[in-house]
Amino acid sequence: MSMGYGSFAAVVAMTAMGLLSPAHADSDASKLRTVTEMFQAWRDLKWDRVYALFAENGVLHSMMDSPVVGREAIAARLGALAQGIERIDLKVDHIGVIDGRVFVERVDHFVYKGHQGAVPVVGVLEIEHGKIVEWREYYDRSSLLKAMGVESAPAKP
Repeated sequence: MSMGYGSFAAVVAMTAMGLLSPAHADSDASKLRTVTEMFQAWRDLKWDRVYALFAENGVLHSMMDSPVVGREAIAARLGALAQGIERIDLKVDHIGVIDGRVFVERVDHFVYKGHQGAVPVVGVLEIEHGKIVEWREYYDRSSLLKAMGVESAPAKP
């Protein structure tokens, strides 16, 4: 279906005035605020806030492992990790929005069960209505386990 210039201009004008919402109403700035809020919740060890920032059916996918689907499952996975975290600071080197997704290059500095460590990470987050619908994390798993003072687990088949 084609749209004439007059109709297109009307849609653009109504969208600019806030009368029509695009399919994903979150602005780049609001997406960045959600990510910043998430990282602050990690720093503050406010785990309930971390879980609440995920959509009900959100996905947390550390690319070296199977995705975790759903806020309750994410809370269970992160809750087990959180028990050993004494301090964590997700230091952002670069952050930006590309094609509606938030890309973050950072170094996570932490103390886990007495072991001080750091690991470089790249995260890609998809956000809708102020909630994280998918968070993909890219890092070297063996470097993370070593920094945590955890023996390297055997590779999964």
